[in-house]
Amino acid sequence: MVDKSYDLLSLQEQFDLLGLNKSTYYYRPQFNNNDFSIIKKIDKIYIKYPFYGSRKITAELKNDDEIINRKRVQRLMRIMGIEAIYQKPKLSQGNKEHRIYPYLLRNLIINKPNQVWCTDITYIPMGMGHLYLIAVMDWYSRYVLSWELSNSLDSSFCVSALEVALGNNNYQKPEIFNTDQGSQFTSNVFTQILLNNNVKISMDSKGRYLDNIFVERLWRSLKYEEVYIKAYNTVAYAQSSINKYLTFYNNSRLHQALDYKTPLQVYTGM
Repeated sequence: MVDKSYDLLSLQEQFDLLGLNKSTYYYRPQFNNNDFSIIKKIDKIYIKYPFYGSRKITAELKNDDEIINRKRVQRLMRIMGIEAIYQKPKLSQGNKEHRIYPYLLRNLIINKPNQVWCTDITYIPMGMGHLYLIAVMDWYSRYVLSWELSNSLDSSFCVSALEVALGNNNYQKPEIFNTDQGSQFTSNVFTQILLNNNVKISMDSKGRYLDNIFVERLWRSLKYEEVYIKAYNTVAYAQSSINKYLTFYNNSRLHQALDYKTPLQVYTGM
């Protein structure tokens, strides 16, 4: 969909129109076709058992009649950026030079939309290669306020998702914004946007994925109801398909925890 020979629009203007990170254009897969089916199986096991390390994931694969050794599983897990949940998945590695804010949600009664927003990053397997997905969610209603895809873990796509959510006139700004301690979220450019909007910053305790449990549940639903039953062969297809699913998730998918209402109904009060 990107044509570098097209004179009327620069590459950056084409990226902006497509809603894609420019690094996607230069993406090259980091593993071969033989690895892809294994990566999908590892991703499924990890979503189901996020506390499993490479030993147990290898055992699960062997139980599924997969001929594989632990060294290969470790290599693929490094590419995927995941590890056992007792150490937070490497999708969000910390930076010791960045300020860590305290966790503000402990014992807090969250009883209205826009009281707390949260965010997280997950891994999206492709037919060739992989992408990373970030979503900004309203904690109370589970409503997905914005999202972005990227082929790299730099902070730019996280900043973009935050700016889209905060800049939407249909949303009130949150009182608190909760993240993990990943460098994308502790970076000065990310936190300064929140401070400029008078939003309090909350960060999970290190290694406690349950502090951001509602985004983790979103990832589980997205993976099992969308990603694992599709084979994204292009970024454009992944973008379009995920967009359809998240629209369904917001507007049509009933949530038992929301008294069988949709996130949109709870977020808007309608």
